[in-house]
Amino acid sequence: MPTAKNGDTVAIDFVVKTEAGQVVGNTEESGPQVVTLGKQEIFPQIEAALDGMEVGAVQQVKIDSDNAFGPRREELVIDVPRENLPPEPEPQPGMQLSAQGQDGQPIQLVITEVHDNSVKADGNHPLAGEDLTFGVTLVEIKEAA
Repeated sequence: MPTAKNGDTVAIDFVVKTEAGQVVGNTEESGPQVVTLGKQEIFPQIEAALDGMEVGAVQQVKIDSDNAFGPRREELVIDVPRENLPPEPEPQPGMQLSAQGQDGQPIQLVITEVHDNSVKADGNHPLAGEDLTFGVTLVEIKEAA
C-alpha cells in the first residue's frame, strides 16, 4: 500500500485537544484538510508523523506550547481606556478588537474584562501556553510527488 511522503498532497482528518482533554479544533464539520507535505502548511511535527503513513492510519502527535502557539505572554494583556474604544457597540467580554502593535503590525485583542473606565484585552493566541495533542488520520493521498 502506498505511503505519504514529502511533496505529496494529502487529505487529513484531525482532532486537537489540550492537555486537559478539551477539544479545541477538528475537521468534523469542514471535512478533511488538504495539505502538501514539505510546504510548511501545518506544524512540522504533523508533517513528520504523516511521512510514511498509509491511508487509514492514525497517529497521536503531541506538540508542546513553545512549538505550537508559543508561551502565554503577560505583556500582551493590556488595559485600554474606554475613550480609546468606539462608542458602539458596548464592550463585552469575548469581543474582539483590532489594534496596531508597537511594530506597526495589526494585532487582534480579545476583551477579557470590562470596567467603568477601561477594558482588559488579551493579545495572546487563545491556545498560547497550551500543550496540544493532534489525533491525525490520513484520509487520502491525492497527488504523489
